[in-house]
Amino acid sequence: MSIRVEDSAVRPALSPELRRRRAAIFLFMLTVGVGLSSFIVRTPAVRDLVHASTAEMGLILFGLSVGSMTGILSSAALVRRFGARRPILIGGTAFVTGLTLLASMAGLGQGIGVFVGLIGIGLGFGLAEIAINIEGAAIELESDRSILPVLHGCYSLGSVIGAVAGIGLTAIAFPVWIHLLVVAALALTALLWAIPKIPSTTGRQDASSSAPPGLRAQLAVWKQQRVIMLGLIVLALALAEGAAGDWLPLLMVDGHGATPAVGSIVFAAFALAMTVGRFSGEPLIERFGKPTVLRTSALVSAAGIALVIFSDNIVIAGLAVVLWGLGAALGFPLTLSAAGESDDPTTTVGAVASAGYVAFLVGPPLLGFLGEEFGLRGAMIVVLVVVAAAAIPTSAAKTPAGLAIKK
Repeated sequence: MSIRVEDSAVRPALSPELRRRRAAIFLFMLTVGVGLSSFIVRTPAVRDLVHASTAEMGLILFGLSVGSMTGILSSAALVRRFGARRPILIGGTAFVTGLTLLASMAGLGQGIGVFVGLIGIGLGFGLAEIAINIEGAAIELESDRSILPVLHGCYSLGSVIGAVAGIGLTAIAFPVWIHLLVVAALALTALLWAIPKIPSTTGRQDASSSAPPGLRAQLAVWKQQRVIMLGLIVLALALAEGAAGDWLPLLMVDGHGATPAVGSIVFAAFALAMTVGRFSGEPLIERFGKPTVLRTSALVSAAGIALVIFSDNIVIAGLAVVLWGLGAALGFPLTLSAAGESDDPTTTVGAVASAGYVAFLVGPPLLGFLGEEFGLRGAMIVVLVVVAAAAIPTSAAKTPAGLAIKK
């Protein structure tokens, strides 16, 4: 037994087993990022193939939310019972199957089939994502290194790669269904390589464990003040990330009079800032600690959002997006890392992650309703207030005193 501290001295190199586990989850997240962004940038082409109106496409896209929430709410219980590997395997299989079905049904012009495919993609993403984060938190505790920021950085990097490739293939009118089938094949290859590297025991609780099973455990954990505070932080910074992901191009076009091309460039700058922020996270955490980095992240993101909202200069607003992305980058992974420092990391990480994904899925549509009434710049004031407030409870990210970790 040993105590994990934030500012440890020189640490030994990772064991070969931990390096393989780390590489497996990094590759998995990179692949998911490529897969999702490949579909997102080709959404107009898919819409045209299935001859859907804007309203009909909205209903089709709702399949992703249905699948995601189902997977997210089921994942922690599956990890607790079977360990992380099985939900990652099931989730990865569902993701690849859903992407394959989506591509095939789009090629056949079947909107219902695309809807079902998106349910599969969302289900797979939700199941695997929570389990991957639990595995990442376990590697952090065993290695005494920051893993989750780079893990989520791999997802952001995959999103950039998928988006750039998708834009290029769109420019040459490459058939979208073939494009997505190729991505599905690559995802399957990555899955087959990664799964055997992930131990089956991560997060699994013995039958004799005193922790209450299933839904009871997920609800009971919210009685802890530290978990509530971490949940509020991740809710706020996930809202900042999700709001930009769904609305930033339109915010620049409708709110600042930018052209659609400029709106896409600004979004790409945000995604790149997220990637840079996440890959830069480990040295910042080592030097300043999680609470300070989280507090600074919230304030930096809030500053960027405020400039986008209140500045009428399109150049200033466009540059402020970089602050928005840099600040939001570490919110989700750092809060999950802090949640992993608990007596029951499986339940705690699952609960805090679920709060973040609720913000991802519910926040952007809510902002759409507010934007209809007050304009998108006005709607983003809600995001600004919530993100600025997230700087207050960041002391919850400090490692609990006396926490003992099995090595």
